[in-house]
Amino acid sequence: MRVTIFFLSLVLSSFLAGAQTPEPAPQPKSSPPNKPSFIPFPILFSQPETGFGYGLAILPVYRLGADTLTRPSNARLLLYRTTEKQSAIQLTHNIFTAGEKLIISGELSYYYAFPVNYYGFGPGTALDDNSKIQYSLLIFNQRVLRRVVPHLFAGLQYRLTNLSDVRINTGTEDGRPSPLELRPLRERTQTTVSSGIGPSFLYDNRDNILSSFHGNYLEVSALFNGGALGSDNAFGRYQLDARHFQPLFRSERTILALQLLAQFHGGYVPFRELANLGGASQLRGYYEGRYRDRQLLAAQAEVRHHLFWRLNGAVFGGIGQVGDSLDSFGEGGLKVAGGGGIRFQFNRHDRLNARLDYGVGRGGSSGVYFSIGEAF
Repeated sequence: MRVTIFFLSLVLSSFLAGAQTPEPAPQPKSSPPNKPSFIPFPILFSQPETGFGYGLAILPVYRLGADTLTRPSNARLLLYRTTEKQSAIQLTHNIFTAGEKLIISGELSYYYAFPVNYYGFGPGTALDDNSKIQYSLLIFNQRVLRRVVPHLFAGLQYRLTNLSDVRINTGTEDGRPSPLELRPLRERTQTTVSSGIGPSFLYDNRDNILSSFHGNYLEVSALFNGGALGSDNAFGRYQLDARHFQPLFRSERTILALQLLAQFHGGYVPFRELANLGGASQLRGYYEGRYRDRQLLAAQAEVRHHLFWRLNGAVFGGIGQVGDSLDSFGEGGLKVAGGGGIRFQFNRHDRLNARLDYGVGRGGSSGVYFSIGEAF
């Protein structure tokens, strides 16, 4: 679940986040670790399910180690509350230790009484299948990878989700029962804990993880959930995430970004843990979770171009599908989306952007997305 955030105070906060830093000059071979800034700044956002929201954000970027080959680490802390009396806290981090011997990344988030649109599962769901549900959710995800050779890392990941207080507010728009009511009773009336551990392998030679100009990212991972780890359901998740970045026209003013994402599940998968299409990161133009099922394949491309001052523009397009199995991917038609947006670089030194995107999908689906960092 991703909250779309509108940073009305970006221009002001850019001064707090290093906006007065000049354009970076060529860096020496070594430099002392820099100190992160923990200065909070206000945020405002709005989305149909929550109404208006407000809160604080802290976005430190820092380098561990004395060599410039160690890429900057970053974190994001968001605290917010909505006019509908929902509240949430999100903490994410990506840490590169000195010499990039370790990569430590993860998330700790808690959402209280958060509503979502639920359309059921499968590639053929319709807009009138929509029903409103809400739940409280705790997410803890941690990955620790050790460098094997330059740019290649291997390690373990652990993920815990605790879903509770599931409430079905209404049926569908035409009065039929909510699609969630067709799921097993334990998924909608009791706490559902998913707890899994598994291997993760990563090749990453991107020049900057916040906004890449060139390089490749390839992650292959598996997650095994079972009763021995306290999980209510036994299921496996297998994921591949491949990305490529390169300048166009022999200039870093224009960047081509590509991504291929595959996620496959086996076993009994709770509805909240199914693979889903849409949202602020992939197939923008579809509501996050508009389509969900056991298997997913998606690809997207984006062209990013520097306009002037701190502003960049982007155009993007994507295609994807979900299904119970690969054989069912032909059902319901491929999901296609595209759009464009602008970026405001409020931390030029570390290329940390805030973005505003508008995407359009098939069947009258569309969305506006405000977020920190690139989509991928």
